[in-house]
Amino acid sequence: MQRICVIGGSRYFGKLLVQRLHAAGHQVTVINRGSTPPPPGVEHLVADRDDEDALTAALGTRTFDVVVDQVCYTPVQAASAVRAFNGRTRRYVMTSTIEVYDPATAALPAAAQDTPVPEERVDPAAWAVRTDLPWHDETYLEDHYAEGKRQAEAVFTRDGRFAFVSVRSAHVLGGGAREFTGRLAYYAERIARGAEIDVLPRELPTVFIHYEELADLLRWAATATGFTGPLNACSDGLLDVRDVAAAVAAECGRQPVYRTVAAGGPAGPFSADRYYAMSNNRAKELGFVFSRTADWLPGAAAESVTASTAPAA
Repeated sequence: MQRICVIGGSRYFGKLLVQRLHAAGHQVTVINRGSTPPPPGVEHLVADRDDEDALTAALGTRTFDVVVDQVCYTPVQAASAVRAFNGRTRRYVMTSTIEVYDPATAALPAAAQDTPVPEERVDPAAWAVRTDLPWHDETYLEDHYAEGKRQAEAVFTRDGRFAFVSVRSAHVLGGGAREFTGRLAYYAERIARGAEIDVLPRELPTVFIHYEELADLLRWAATATGFTGPLNACSDGLLDVRDVAAAVAAECGRQPVYRTVAAGGPAGPFSADRYYAMSNNRAKELGFVFSRTADWLPGAAAESVTASTAPAA
C-alpha cells in the first residue's frame, strides 16, 4: 500500500485513476475545489491549487509516497506545487500532452519526416521558463496550452526535490458522455444527421489512447516503476480523421459526408495536415503493454453514438 495524492481526479480518466488506485488498496487523497466528491474511502481535501497558501494549509502535516497531478497547465502552477510538496513526497507524476511536440507552437529540433517522435524531442531540462507571462489569463492560457505544459515539465524537472515523471498523453477517447471534450461526439452527431464534416486536403495520421488505458498507465507510472523523465502514452496504431469518422459511421449505419476546406483552414477535431505521432517504445521497454487503437475504437465509437442519441435528461 502506498500513500498517493491526486490533484484533480474529479472527471474522466482522472476519476477512474482514483477509483483504481483505491481498489488496488492504496491510501488515496484527492485535492480539488470541491465540486465533485471522491469515492467512499478516499480522503478529500478541498483547496484551489492556484492558491498556494490554501493548498499548504489543506495539506497540513500530510506526506505521500507519490503525487499525481492531473491539472497542472503552467510553470506558475508547477512552481507553486514544488514549494507546497517539497519534503512531502518522494515522487511526482504530471499528466502532460502530445501537444508539447507541436512545431506550430515552438521551435523544435528537426525530426525525421513520418517518424513517430521520441521523448527526447522536447527535453524539459533544457526548456526555457517564463513565469512572468500572463499565465493566469484564461485566453492566454488556452492559446498557449502546449507551451504551458512544456514549461511546467521544465520547472518540475529542474526545481523539484523529488523524482519526476511527465506522462505525455495522446488524444484521449472512450467513455461516451464521460469524454468531456466532445471531440468524438462531434463526429457522432454530425454523421447521425448527415451533416458535412470539414477535412483538410491532405489528412495525416496521429495517435490515440483509451481513457481506461491512460488511467492504467498513470497508475503504473505512479506505483510500479522508478523511471524518471517524460513518457509518451499512446495505443499502438496510427489513424487519421477519416479512420475515426469511419468507425463512428459504422455504428451510425450512415456514410460520412466530407467537405474539403482550404489547406490550413478550420477543420474538425483530429484533422492534421502534418504527421502527428509519438513513439511509445520507452514505456514498452519499461514493461507497460499497450493495446491497439483499432481494437477499442469501435467500442468507443458505439459509446459516443449512444450518448449523442440519448434523450436529454
